[in-house]
This record gives sequence, C-alpha cells and structure tokens, in this order.
Amino acid sequence: MFKGFAMTPAVRMGLSISVATGLYGISFGALSVAAGLSLWQTMALSALMFTGGSQFAFIGVVAGGGSGMAAVSAASLLGVRNAIYGMQMSRLLGVKGLQRWLAAHWTIDESAATASGQEDLAEQRRGFWVAGAGVFLLWNLFTLLGALMGNALGDTRRFGLDGAAVAAFLGLLWPRLNAREPVALALGCGLVTALAIPWVPAGVPILLAAALGAFWGWVRPSEAEQ
Repeated sequence: MFKGFAMTPAVRMGLSISVATGLYGISFGALSVAAGLSLWQTMALSALMFTGGSQFAFIGVVAGGGSGMAAVSAASLLGVRNAIYGMQMSRLLGVKGLQRWLAAHWTIDESAATASGQEDLAEQRRGFWVAGAGVFLLWNLFTLLGALMGNALGDTRRFGLDGAAVAAFLGLLWPRLNAREPVALALGCGLVTALAIPWVPAGVPILLAAALGAFWGWVRPSEAEQ
C-alpha cells in the first residue's frame, strides 16, 4: 500500500490536506455532542461514516429535531458523490481484497482530489493512500478532542453552538461556489428548503434539497463529476 513511500509532491499534498481537514474534526466533535449525541456515538460517526459533509448533515438534522431516519437519509444522499469517486479510484488503484475495502472507506473528497491532482500513476496512488490514511487518523483524533471539549463546556447553547452545525456546513459548501452552475444549484436547494420548512417535519427539507442535488447530478453527469 505504502510501497515506495518518499516525500514526493503527492505525499506533501496529502499530508497538508490531512492536517487541514483533520483539524476541522474539532468542530464536528463539539457540534455533535451539542446536538445531543454521546461521545461514543460521535466517534462512531467519524470512524464508520467518515465523510464530513454527510456527518454535518446528520447532526444538523438531529439538532433540528428531525428523526434518525431523516438524518441517515440526508447523510446518505450527500454521500452519493463518494460512489462516483469510488468508480474512478477503483480503476486507478487496481486493488483487491482487504485493500479494496479500505480504499472504498477512504474514498473521500480529499483523497480523490489528491490523487486526481497528480499526473504520474504512482504519484496518484501514493497521494490517495497518504491523504486517505492521514485524514482518517487526524479526523478521528480531533473529533475525539472536540467531543471532549464540548462535554467540558456543559450546555453548549450558551455559546451558540446549537446553531453552529449549519454554519459549519456552509463553510464546507462555500469553496465550491466558484461558477454559475453550483451557485444556481445552491440557490435552488436553498429555495426548496425554505419553502418546505413550514409544511413538513424537521429533517425533511434537507432531504428534499439533497434529492434536488442528486437529480441535478443525474441529468448533468459531466458537470457533477468535475
């Protein structure tokens, strides 16, 4: 897996992305316990779900009073993009057995981006594994730290953390609004959510927005994969 490990450009990129993304796990850990999840539930989300956007969506629905099914559905819809990455990474990595399962679990925005940013095949594979392993390790480590800090704060609503999950999710979304199409999609999803809030139970509006995003990706696959 890590054969031929050296401090190459792909390795440096993977390590830097791992540190930056891992540190953000502090926010998730604190926000998760603020939403009412226990320390072990928070750690299970980071270890088993392991995709930041889906995790923030999950705790956002829970914090808003939505059902567990609505939270899981929203997180699953937002995780569909990883399946697209998975098809690309499967051809690139060419792994089998246990490594294939591990690669599937570590296929996220950061590992796919690090691999895709290289030209040499060996560097692509090296970048994927370094970013995947690094983000997984540091994301879980800092999730634990954030959850412990959140528990130490007590009632986190005093510090405004009860609404911070939405702000954190917007922070993930903002860098992607770099062209007219993603801006239009974001506005469309926001409009659907705003119109649905007075009429449907908590958690359902984000499901409708995610469904709109999935439909957009289905009818415009070339843009969705870029």
